[in-house]
Amino acid sequence: MSEELNKEEATLQEEEVLETEANEQEEMLDNEEAVETQEHEELEEDEKKEKKGFFKKKKSKEEALEEEIIGLREELAKTQNMYYKAYADTENLKKRLQNDADTLRKYRIQSFAQEILPVMDNLERAIGFEAKDEEGKNYVNGINMVYQQIKIALENEGVTAIECLDKPFDPNIHQALVTEKVEGVEPGIVLEEIQKGYMLKDRVIRASLVKVSE
Repeated sequence: MSEELNKEEATLQEEEVLETEANEQEEMLDNEEAVETQEHEELEEDEKKEKKGFFKKKKSKEEALEEEIIGLREELAKTQNMYYKAYADTENLKKRLQNDADTLRKYRIQSFAQEILPVMDNLERAIGFEAKDEEGKNYVNGINMVYQQIKIALENEGVTAIECLDKPFDPNIHQALVTEKVEGVEPGIVLEEIQKGYMLKDRVIRASLVKVSE
């Protein structure tokens, strides 16, 4: 009887040991699975972080490139504006210089013409002299020839006398020295030319001195 009890106790102890070992193995497996799971989760987390960092880096690089492109476009726009402004200034300067050159060429004789006009006045007075003898008439004719030559030379350069007798008074080309009331003549009509005026093409270089009707 005692032996049977001992056998049963031994069996029970053996079962308890086996059960304990089984529990320990199961616990070890569970721990290993837990560790593997944790490692797997950590690995996944690391991969997520790496991917996130990669995309963040990629995004930052793209943003940097976009900012650089925007900066280059702004710089290009500034450069284009400066170029267009410089081009416009250059064109305006060219036009202004061309206009100045054209004006200078057009009126190049003005100073000479203004200096020669008093000579023309004196020649006209000499021509108006009434010679009594043949010698005097020849002298007047010679002066008239010189006068005509100078007149033609001036006309070839665009210098012409202003026609004013019996024409309406124009303050742009006439200068009234005397006014006189004349019956049958309406006011503002040039009655007499006291000194001849001249035009250089479309510019007045000396206004006509005149007598005007009231």
